[in-house]
Amino acid sequence: MKISVPKEIKNHEYRVGLVPDSVAELTHHGHEVYVETLAGAAIGFSDKDYLAAGAIIVATAEEVFAVGDLIVKVKEPQIHECARLHPHQTLFTYLHLAADKPQAQALMASGATCIAYETVTEPQGGLPLLRPMSEVAGRLSVQVGAVYLHKAYGGRGVLLGGVPGVAPGKVVIIGGGVAGLNAAQMAIGLHADVTVLDISAHKLIEIDQTYQGRIKTAYASKAAIAAAVREADLVIGAVLIPGAAAPKLVTRDMVKSMKTGAVMVDIAIDQGGCFDTSRPTSHQDPIYIEDGVVHYCVTNMPGAVARTSALALNNATLPFVLKMVRQGVAGALSTDPHLRAGLNIKGGKITHRAVADALNLDYSGLETLT
Repeated sequence: MKISVPKEIKNHEYRVGLVPDSVAELTHHGHEVYVETLAGAAIGFSDKDYLAAGAIIVATAEEVFAVGDLIVKVKEPQIHECARLHPHQTLFTYLHLAADKPQAQALMASGATCIAYETVTEPQGGLPLLRPMSEVAGRLSVQVGAVYLHKAYGGRGVLLGGVPGVAPGKVVIIGGGVAGLNAAQMAIGLHADVTVLDISAHKLIEIDQTYQGRIKTAYASKAAIAAAVREADLVIGAVLIPGAAAPKLVTRDMVKSMKTGAVMVDIAIDQGGCFDTSRPTSHQDPIYIEDGVVHYCVTNMPGAVARTSALALNNATLPFVLKMVRQGVAGALSTDPHLRAGLNIKGGKITHRAVADALNLDYSGLETLT
């Protein structure tokens, strides 16, 4: 099979779909890997590294998109990239279509098979290709939140860990999944006052037993969320409904009740965000202040630590890439229900019900497609 790896072009996105070690694994099995020149250069992977791994370096994005049967990326394709796809090709990347109808329609028009990392499942019920980036985003959310609490950025001027004689900052995390727990671990590591809210009683019990009171827990009712964010210095939104738009759990009135200079980090922004006041930002222009509250809503948070993120992502995606090249995409989709859960678009149709519902588009079950 021919595999293509384009250079990412989203604002300040330096990750790469396949690192040289992954390329070497594929070429060892006789597959051809085409890598756009400088695709990994920003995170220390030179064209020479890819050549040593057996890749073929190509000069332009047009060429790398044209040559591959399987195109492996990190972030969703931009609209002009969607136009480069063809019906015989498969795109394997993060898509986050529930919050991006124009992209969904462009991918449908291409006729390509589009498999989204974020909806691939595993036997245990988790999301194995979302997990590593959720881990990164969760940990990063506390780092960036701590920075934007600095007075120079419009923050409250609060040190999360406090000092002897001064109380620590209050961190409220909405969602106790992978991202939320990683955020909580970082926050307690800084000696902050940490509260996690979730709707799963089992999850709250697990957190309480694991952290033995170092993390406070609360059921995520509307009243509890309102009370928690009102007192918070840093609020982290870490909720997820696979494939669907994130629920708006923090209303504008709640934001207005917060302390001036508090910080909100919306990890769920790729899926539309879980705060009413959230709107997508970039690494180039990461924050804005609304109702006196600093908002950080960068849509590709893990791109800030691109080398760590690319390596972690490849650890998770490579087994699925290998399965597709060994069995063919159609064969892999037919034999692996977890990879099949990642199929969002095929033959111009939406094949993931949550995505179709979020976009108010028709859903087509796989049994209706040839």
